[in-house]
Amino acid sequence: MNDIMEQARETFINESLDMLQEMEESLNQLADMPEDEDLINSVFRAAHTIKGSAGLFGLDSIVSFTHKVENVLDNVRAGQVRITEPLVGILLECRDHTEAMIEQIEDEENTAQLASAGNGLLERLEQCVGGAPPAVTAAAPAASAAVSLATQDADTPKIDREEGRAVANDNWHLSLRFHQDVLRNGMDPLSFLRYLETLGEIVAVATQIDNMPDAQAMDPESCYLGLEIRFQSEATKQEIMDVFEFVAEDSQITILPPRTKLDEYILLIEKLKESEEDLRIGDLLLRCGALTKQELQRTLDHQYEHREDVPPPGPLGELLVERGAVHPQTVTAALGKQKQIKEKRAKESKSIRVDAQRLDQLINLVGELVIAGAGTNLLAQRLGDVDLVESVSLISRLVEDIRDRSLRLRMVQIGETFNRFNRVVRDVSKELDKSIKLVIRGGETELDKSVVEKIGDPLTHLVRNSIDHGIESAEQRLMSGKPEEGVVTLNAYHDSGNIVIEVSDDGGGIDPDKVLRKAIANGLVSPEQQLSRPEILRLILEAGLTTKAEVSNLSGRGVGMDVVKRNVEALRGTIEVDSELGRGTSIRVRLPLTLSIIDGFLVGVGESSYVVPLDSVVECIEYTESENLKHHHGDYINLRGEVLPYLNLRERFGEPKTAGTRENIVVVRSGGLKAGLVVDQLLGEYQTVIKPLSKIFSRLSGISGSTILGSGDVAMILDVSALIQQTEQANLLR
Repeated sequence: MNDIMEQARETFINESLDMLQEMEESLNQLADMPEDEDLINSVFRAAHTIKGSAGLFGLDSIVSFTHKVENVLDNVRAGQVRITEPLVGILLECRDHTEAMIEQIEDEENTAQLASAGNGLLERLEQCVGGAPPAVTAAAPAASAAVSLATQDADTPKIDREEGRAVANDNWHLSLRFHQDVLRNGMDPLSFLRYLETLGEIVAVATQIDNMPDAQAMDPESCYLGLEIRFQSEATKQEIMDVFEFVAEDSQITILPPRTKLDEYILLIEKLKESEEDLRIGDLLLRCGALTKQELQRTLDHQYEHREDVPPPGPLGELLVERGAVHPQTVTAALGKQKQIKEKRAKESKSIRVDAQRLDQLINLVGELVIAGAGTNLLAQRLGDVDLVESVSLISRLVEDIRDRSLRLRMVQIGETFNRFNRVVRDVSKELDKSIKLVIRGGETELDKSVVEKIGDPLTHLVRNSIDHGIESAEQRLMSGKPEEGVVTLNAYHDSGNIVIEVSDDGGGIDPDKVLRKAIANGLVSPEQQLSRPEILRLILEAGLTTKAEVSNLSGRGVGMDVVKRNVEALRGTIEVDSELGRGTSIRVRLPLTLSIIDGFLVGVGESSYVVPLDSVVECIEYTESENLKHHHGDYINLRGEVLPYLNLRERFGEPKTAGTRENIVVVRSGGLKAGLVVDQLLGEYQTVIKPLSKIFSRLSGISGSTILGSGDVAMILDVSALIQQTEQANLLR
């Protein structure tokens, strides 16, 4: 049992954290779209669900805190409180506090500290919304209900009431038939009317004595009273039903909505999202407030507790109408919505939550299957058996399909990661007193989940730098003829088998002369060294280099960009810096789509084999010395009128020359750059399982990993981007 509860609690924590993330995204969007009802409902639903789930585990501190936040959100939904920038800020802090409480539910020491911090937050929240919403003042002292009863006579107009229908005015209609034992149980019917008056105004009361026996048969301890009440209130049906909670089980209580409420229920049903999980008619009516929990339970009990000699009751909707719980139009609207939800769900694919570790194990097994398949294919070719080769070819295609589908399991859209930066931009711009807008593009671009998890911190550094270094103050922007509001853009797209993530701003840009002077002063480059503009801009990625004069808690110490570079390179990625003074800066992070399995192009260099990522390969051509461009300094060839730099891999990696081989050039591309790699043999396409290099080889340039061939030999995977940069640098120095 303990294991089951522990597993349930773990599920609660994970799902709550997911909902809090959705809550943060909705709150960030609410700042720009304060009237969006879907966003407001999303935030409310997250707080409400977490509160309810926490109550199941006895987490009273979480229940208490989220309940008060939920009350404010409920007032927002009702239009009593307007969404403002300060309110969004405090709600985000409440969201962070809830996350802290959930993550530390096992730590009793921190619980008290969090509770104290939570009280301060709730006080600020109450002040932000102008104090607690005013309670409805009781209409009269306790005697008012009694007066209404005592003054009722034959001339009092009859209260409108039609079974199962909305009353023809804007008052609630309550029909009460108290159980005979209500007095014996210590309950006073008048006390319920006094409590009812705290929710609104009792407009009229008519007594019903249909159950009154003859005087000789009357029991002075029994209650024969029935009441028909016209009631004016803004309360919900459930709140009115809760007044009679202690007598609801034995008494007959029917609550009919005002005419205006009927239209409201139907509108609420239509607005329910098609993704709602509960499809039962009773749940839909509960969600819109047309039905109370007590009415639903009593009707369900009646539906399932029938005698064998009596025909079974009809559908739940018909029973609810017959018992006067809801109006037929409301049930019709709920049935229509139920059908709409079912049709929507039938079209949607089902999804399940899978443990990430199990997914990693599957990918590893698929990788071993790829290696084993390559070995079998090699063996089949050596034996020369046509049937065996054909069979292995079929298996290889199936393995390739399994590989692709397995990798797609780990693919996630980067939009969720991008959306988190709404909060970063909001907090940092507020701290720096800048007006900044975040623009997100390409959020639907997919990449490996492991890459997404590791790119978060580098992107945070880049976004913070764009806000602090890039975007000027409002005064400077206005003097430069720019809008007061700065723009930071996050963009993602696929390019040559890689994903490119751009962080750009429309700020002041980077002054290359200033960067070069700073780099020389710090000893990063020598005064005599000749650097191109892109190389100078890339110096901002070096440790200890900053162009900011003042040190703040955000930047200025020269740490951060070097961390970005180190983390990106650890993911086999590269960084490109592009900037125009006065116009802004763009930093492009180029990453592989996955860190585990790729399609490669196998080449032979000397006695070794190397793998070029297939998405980087443009074409292959035969190489002859006569094609060299002698009038250019460095190694270049004429590729159909295009000057193409090339790098001889045999010379680069110190491989011995094999006699009788005819050299070829593999033309590769990375970003906007292109170069040729001279190799001895072209061995064809090859599915590659990437094995990370040991720390001993972490500084090995031009190599991004290794793989095991079908023969059991090890082949190195080339880092195309690094090799292209080396090719250009080598040619510039000649």
